[in-house]
Amino acid sequence: MFERVLILSASAGAGHVRAAEALEKAFIAKGAAKEVRHEDALKYTSTMIRRIYSKGYIDMVNHAPTILGILYDKADKPWKDEENRLAFDRLNTRPLVKMLRQYAPDLVICTHFLPAEIISYLLCKKKIKTRHAIVVTDFDMHAMWLCRHFDDYFVAIDETREHMYSLGIPRERVTVSGIPVDPVFAEKKSKRAMREKYGLRQDLPVILMSAGGYGVGPVEEMLASLQQMKHPAQVLALCGRNKELKDRLEEFASVPSSVIIKPVAFTDQIDEYMTASDLLLGKPGGLTTSEALAKGLVFVVSNPIPGQEERNSDHLLEEGVAIRCNNLPVLAYKIDKLLDDQQRFATMFENARAMGRPNAANTVVEKLLESAATAMINLSGEHHCESPLQMLVKPTQRPRRMIARARRNVSATSRGIARRLFKTNAGN
Repeated sequence: MFERVLILSASAGAGHVRAAEALEKAFIAKGAAKEVRHEDALKYTSTMIRRIYSKGYIDMVNHAPTILGILYDKADKPWKDEENRLAFDRLNTRPLVKMLRQYAPDLVICTHFLPAEIISYLLCKKKIKTRHAIVVTDFDMHAMWLCRHFDDYFVAIDETREHMYSLGIPRERVTVSGIPVDPVFAEKKSKRAMREKYGLRQDLPVILMSAGGYGVGPVEEMLASLQQMKHPAQVLALCGRNKELKDRLEEFASVPSSVIIKPVAFTDQIDEYMTASDLLLGKPGGLTTSEALAKGLVFVVSNPIPGQEERNSDHLLEEGVAIRCNNLPVLAYKIDKLLDDQQRFATMFENARAMGRPNAANTVVEKLLESAATAMINLSGEHHCESPLQMLVKPTQRPRRMIARARRNVSATSRGIARRLFKTNAGN
């Protein structure tokens, strides 16, 4: 059992916070710690940082998603630009450092890369003594999640663990747990009972349309397309905390149609709405996707945010649990086509159930208890953590100069491809 567990999330999108809340519930339910504390790391940062990570992110999703995707890809350079990024973060997170030193947890779990990087730095400089666990809340692994000083990583899928191993992270320190979702998603509930509870017909398919925790995206355009469906259906339109959007959708729903629209404000009963549904339509954020998979929902990916959601959708398509619509005018056509093929739909449902990990939060807690029992950290000495290059050389026994030469060759090849593409485009 741990004495004090600190779980650090960041309110930059709802997913990081929901994952932290799921872990907090799992710790309490298992009695795995005497004290569990969940904090939003952004509360302990400067006003500028809070605006960048919260309001700035939502604004870019709504108004400049392409730029967001470019920035995401540009920043995805493993073990690069660490010093500049860390220097910026350190200047703006001094209250966070103060809180950490005062609280002195014996375990810190981070569900966002910002606090994870700060904890790693503090361990490196021996300014705190604690175990450090990092829970990645997307299916893919972005370079900003990489830390040099940690005890355990928890990731969504096997491929991500292999990716991390190729970057120098030992396999034994990475657990494929799935993304933590509220333990309530593991509870079995009756679809019929949930439909009765929320006034839904039993004989029509239910589409759960998610706009994310903040109610962003082309919601009205999606609904306009859904109203063209040949199959009568019911749509639960989740509006998140966006009251203005809900008010607009109430007017939208008043128009007679064979597709019944029911706007839903922010709710903590998502598991029940998912139990009542057959398909999830929306953006494949890490948490929303994991919750849907836990309930066996078939995914209809529409306009994913460039960057992490694009990569999440790739994994869903590869595993046969999703279809993707890139053009909203044909959204109704694609869903109608899927509903026409009941065998295909049943297969996708089974694939979703197989991919889902409703007990991910418990898996994380159990692994951390096991790690603490078998490899207790030396709180009185140094926090040993080899550099990524040292860890990479050990399993492969490659000299450093061979690795450097390979990297130069890859860079040269990439530059050559880019030049040829530029010439081709210029010629056209």
